[in-house]
Amino acid sequence: MSDSSSTGSTGQVQSFAGPKGVPDYVPPASAAFHAVRSTFEEVIHKSGYGHIELPVFEETALFARGVGESTDVVSKEMYTFEDRGGRSVTLRPEGTAGVMRSVIEHNLDRGQLPVKLTYSGPFFRYERPQAGRYRQLQQVGVEAIGVDDPTLDAEVVAMADRCYRALGLSDFRLELSTLGDETCRPQYRAKLQEFLFALPLDEETRRRAEINPLRVLDDKRPEVREMMADAPLMPDNLSDAAREHFETVTGTLDDMGVSYTLNPRLVRGLDYYTKTCFEFVHDGLGAQSG
Repeated sequence: MSDSSSTGSTGQVQSFAGPKGVPDYVPPASAAFHAVRSTFEEVIHKSGYGHIELPVFEETALFARGVGESTDVVSKEMYTFEDRGGRSVTLRPEGTAGVMRSVIEHNLDRGQLPVKLTYSGPFFRYERPQAGRYRQLQQVGVEAIGVDDPTLDAEVVAMADRCYRALGLSDFRLELSTLGDETCRPQYRAKLQEFLFALPLDEETRRRAEINPLRVLDDKRPEVREMMADAPLMPDNLSDAAREHFETVTGTLDDMGVSYTLNPRLVRGLDYYTKTCFEFVHDGLGAQSG
């Protein structure tokens, strides 16, 4: 039997509470949490993805390089500290960088491709706690590594759709877009920045436009959204190869009977995202709908 209070030298009782922004999952609500995660894992494993267990912390340089030093995650949100050996380590803010490190370290990329892996567990970001957004967040993720195949993109999207439907959910929509590739992304970035720098942006937004201009497309403030109405969009500036890739993704989803809505303003804040991006949205959840 344990107690979350202690008595100091003065005889006063000191009580403890959980860290801010870090939820406890206790019965009976913990049963629903466990059921959601287990359902996702069952659907994913049936789709041929093997489990990978990742360290909760890694070398800080792995995330700085793999996620992008200019991203909000790396520049503002990571839990970074020095261990007793003087090494800089960071609680994992996301899963992809750790998966790639493990795949390369254990030579999984030297065998049959694609390497299909899934992971789950807690991840850590120092954000402002609010409804549906925590500093210790829970994630079930998948990675299909080693093959640049648009039908594989469609497989991952369709698998996510099956996960939500396996929970009995139906009042959601799938939003889909493309972030281009290495041949058209740099030209689009320059074009978007030219548009943004001509606007009367506030200092913080202008700084974001310099570092990661795609994030300005995702700004929720009405005054910024109004200014962005005529902004150039990535799907209108694709290379032939990137356009063909995305058309194959949408065509495959059509063949699979997966419904989606094209959202040309859909972006991602991490540097490694290219080509297909997607998001499931439920309007009943308000600001945390995606």
